[in-house]
Amino acid sequence: MLALTGCIPLPRVAETQAEDVTAGVPEALLPYYEQQVDWQPDCEVTGYDCATITAPMNWDDPTMGDIELAMVRYQGDDGPGGRGSLFTNPGGPGASGVDFVQNGAETTFSGEILDGYDIVGWDPRGVQRSTPVDCFTDEELDVYLYDEEATLAEPGTPEYDAEVEAYYTQVGQQCLERTGPVLQYVDTLSTVRDLDLMRALVGDPALNYFGFSYGTLIGSQYAEMFPENVGRLVLDGVVDASASQLDRIVFQNQGFEGSLRAYAEDCLSSRDCPFSGSLDDALDSISQLYVDLAASPIPGSDGRTFYDFTLDTAIASGLYDESSWPFLSQMFSELEQGDAETGFLLADFYNGRNPDGTYADNSSEAFPVINCLDYPIETDPAVLEQFYEDLKEAAPTTTSTLEVTTETNDPFCQFFPFPSKDQLGAVSADGAAPILVLAATGDPATPYAEALSLVDQLDSAALVSFEGDDHIAYDNGDACVLGAVDDYLLDGDVPASDPECNF
Repeated sequence: MLALTGCIPLPRVAETQAEDVTAGVPEALLPYYEQQVDWQPDCEVTGYDCATITAPMNWDDPTMGDIELAMVRYQGDDGPGGRGSLFTNPGGPGASGVDFVQNGAETTFSGEILDGYDIVGWDPRGVQRSTPVDCFTDEELDVYLYDEEATLAEPGTPEYDAEVEAYYTQVGQQCLERTGPVLQYVDTLSTVRDLDLMRALVGDPALNYFGFSYGTLIGSQYAEMFPENVGRLVLDGVVDASASQLDRIVFQNQGFEGSLRAYAEDCLSSRDCPFSGSLDDALDSISQLYVDLAASPIPGSDGRTFYDFTLDTAIASGLYDESSWPFLSQMFSELEQGDAETGFLLADFYNGRNPDGTYADNSSEAFPVINCLDYPIETDPAVLEQFYEDLKEAAPTTTSTLEVTTETNDPFCQFFPFPSKDQLGAVSADGAAPILVLAATGDPATPYAEALSLVDQLDSAALVSFEGDDHIAYDNGDACVLGAVDDYLLDGDVPASDPECNF
């Protein structure tokens, strides 16, 4: 990081507005809301300012101590945006908002939005530059993500169950030892309260926000917790908090199955497709590949081994965006020849693993921890049995080697040191300003139905649908989608009805 050479003052706020930004804040929390933000210029990337603020580790008991939150800000060529700040989160949970803004703000948002707002990103609690979750060394993370199941006894045996419990108990304890007590306070609703703190600290009486994927969960929960503070909220790639974790897993796998079918159908129409015959023939070949890899995994050139569960990660990685489909074709061709290099490339991209074996961030550690705190673990055998039946029906191609257990669906969370806070649920955001919801109809990761559900729940929401198979609607550069977002963020206009972009 470059040396810090100066500071940029907090944007000037009128006295009446300064009162508004802290309206309703309990006295015990006012010191956090009244701290000064020391923006420093050109911290990691020229043209971007950075700052670190403090927030209570436990919002319900600020005497327990503080955590740090890393922020970044982009100001357009005209200086501070006339409309205040536009906060943004790229998803995860566990993705870095600092990286997202520094590496993508100028290419993600339209020129009008960049001129009209200061784009502000942050690393949520538990993530990267903020007070982080720390569970694994790079070598241990390789075991957890790529080789963990290779060391286990035969599934279904008492030895297997004992080894699973011992491994995940150890993982949970080392997470706690390395992270400290903040480990139990990196849940989404704590992040929502952090977001309101940052809104006040930049001097905005209302929150303007653009959330992608898991970032929509932060946004919708913010609207529920602070409806009176909602300014202009855009939610793209919706995570529906009213659904249980098991239902969301089924929905997501069904979404990926649909995108895999779309990929295979497109592949069969090309000359260099690794499959032949009908669409069902192609899907049967992929399903058989899972079986083959479970029986005979493929060694990689770097000493790792490519298993059937690694194939799952690689396929998901290639389905997030249609532009990645050629990588899937290359991977399937190579795997048939016993070569897993492109498969590892896709899986490593998904996991944030660099070619030298290091990891670009701690997202693979923050992701499961945040989920453990957000969602209760299901242990009812009858519920789990139905879950596996639903999962296999929703995604038959990718579940051919799925090990069915009625003990648990998530051993990481089952043996996690802290119980779930179980605070998420349906939202209505009664009294909030209108919220704009974007959704791609073929979104594999956050299926379209989740957006429809959220729109039904919200007291005031407008839907913009995009016909496509990518994860994010705004990422397609479609003029219809971009226009709807600009009209909303710049002028406050919401479409009277769904414009059905690209239909």
